[in-house]
Amino acid sequence: MKLITGTCQWEEKYSQQAAEYIYDISSKYDMNDNVVFKASFDKANRTSLNSSRGPALETFLHGMKNVKEKYGFKLITDIHNDRQPAQINKNNIFDVLQVPAFLSRQTDILLATRRAANIINVKMGQWMSAQDVGGILSKVGDDESVWITYRGTSFGYNNLVVDFTQFQIMRDMYPNINIIFDVTHSVQKPGGNGFTSGGNRDMVEGLARASIAQGYIDGLFLETHPDPDKALSDGPNSITQQQLDNILKEI
Repeated sequence: MKLITGTCQWEEKYSQQAAEYIYDISSKYDMNDNVVFKASFDKANRTSLNSSRGPALETFLHGMKNVKEKYGFKLITDIHNDRQPAQINKNNIFDVLQVPAFLSRQTDILLATRRAANIINVKMGQWMSAQDVGGILSKVGDDESVWITYRGTSFGYNNLVVDFTQFQIMRDMYPNINIIFDVTHSVQKPGGNGFTSGGNRDMVEGLARASIAQGYIDGLFLETHPDPDKALSDGPNSITQQQLDNILKEI
């Protein structure tokens, strides 16, 4: 079971702290090799112009490289335009490059990311069905180096629901790809707090257990933060250290 986990955006102090407890927890459950540590340097899709975008690129790259060298984790980050994939991964620091859900139909971005990445993770747009994933795969391929991440389905305004049938349909339709369930973004309330997004992290553990029991996914996406209420991005839906431990205990 793959585990994509880390802070939403790179926060020097908190991201390092998160990496440390992720290592401790994953070691306890013999899952170090499964971890793909996640953080972003540019959050270009924030609701408000005044929200934090992230650190300078060089600061971010230095911090992520340190995490990889210290803990041995694989690394993933997301991109926001067709120039960034080659720029970010010129030194092959990242094992996986991710295309955000809002950009999942942008052909130039998908192609550029596919060229630069050993593994590409495309997050499904919240409006997409399993059948729509075929359009993505026609651009990036449909082998095991392609990860498709489900992050909830839009249900009216400022709300998402989880449709578990999508995992089975994708497994039947696309048997060669890796299917990831982004649990923490599935409990997000996009724009639900006015100029920021809300969420409910208390729902994450139950959804994670249900998806594992169903048996069709290859990995979980779980953003975590040492102090979620102080997170610069996605705090309401980021889980705590204890919640992460609770989930990994059952994998």
